[in-house]
Amino acid sequence: MDNNNGGLSPTERQRKTAAEITRRRVLEAYEKQGHYTSVEKSEKPKEHINKEDWQKYHSAWQNYYQKYYGDYYRNAARNYIASEKLKAKRRAEEEEPEPTINPADTLRQQIQSGNKPRRARKFWKKHHRRLIPIFAGVAVVLVFLFLQYNRLIFAPIAAYISPGNGEGATITALDSSTSVNVGPDPKLIIPKLNVDVPVHFGISNDTATVNNAMNNGVAHFVIPGGSAYPGQIGNLIITGHSAGDVYSNNQYKFIFSGLERLDVGDTVYINYESKRYTYSVVGSEIVEPDDLAALTKETDKPMLTLVTCTPLGTSRYRLLVHAEQINPPVDTNTEAANTTASADHSESLPSNEDTFFEGIWNFLTGKQ
Repeated sequence: MDNNNGGLSPTERQRKTAAEITRRRVLEAYEKQGHYTSVEKSEKPKEHINKEDWQKYHSAWQNYYQKYYGDYYRNAARNYIASEKLKAKRRAEEEEPEPTINPADTLRQQIQSGNKPRRARKFWKKHHRRLIPIFAGVAVVLVFLFLQYNRLIFAPIAAYISPGNGEGATITALDSSTSVNVGPDPKLIIPKLNVDVPVHFGISNDTATVNNAMNNGVAHFVIPGGSAYPGQIGNLIITGHSAGDVYSNNQYKFIFSGLERLDVGDTVYINYESKRYTYSVVGSEIVEPDDLAALTKETDKPMLTLVTCTPLGTSRYRLLVHAEQINPPVDTNTEAANTTASADHSESLPSNEDTFFEGIWNFLTGKQ
């Protein structure tokens, strides 16, 4: 409705104007033939109009309405059908399931575009507060494992790198057929392992003293039946660490990590009292930590036994590498070594330095 134009809409006014124009044209045509009076005088047909003229008049009106209203309703029907098709298409799109997406293609596109996967972002945004405690717990476990078991990783690596004090100097094999005078500092030299380390002789045999000596080199370990010094008939026992925590400041924690690489015939040198003694490896064995009897075998030669923990990174067993003196020549008249040892000697073979948590436990229980 349009209140400014008599209450008619533009379409209705257009239709009414067209109808009025057509009506006037029809009446004018009939008036020229004398069948009707003028439009201005009268709009009613004369008395003498015949049936045939009336049918022509009626047919003209029908043609007008068929032409005008036919086009109108035809357009309306066409618009209605198009509208219904559009609605049906929208309903079909809303009800149509999402197309199946190949995860590999999606991931490839996301990687190429440099964006994070959408699902991962949504999942993290929704659950990140719940995941924080899990991540914290995993981090704590990883730190615990590193503190306790890092030596299992680094000890085997150190066994094939220079296990000495980190100077990296290459030690070449010495002439084992001649006796030479050396400096007064006692040393153990293993050319195959690039080891050149101080030896602490004449120390007390208690655990704390031996461990302190191994933290500063290698230690002369004395037990009844195994208390010889270089050149004496009997068994000379030298012990050292094979593994320690990577963050430990002990530069000798891996000094014997490569001991298992020694083969029969390899040479070992000991400098003692300004004299060099040469030993040749004759074999090796693995024993329990408390098997002291393996070090007290009777012998009529000057022997050397190197002792360390095995497997690498643990203190479960002890590796013994046996060697016999080949230079200077053995004097059979030399007296056997005194087999007496201090009364507080250890009841087991020395072990690697404590792990992080073993150190805490021993400190709390007063064992150190």
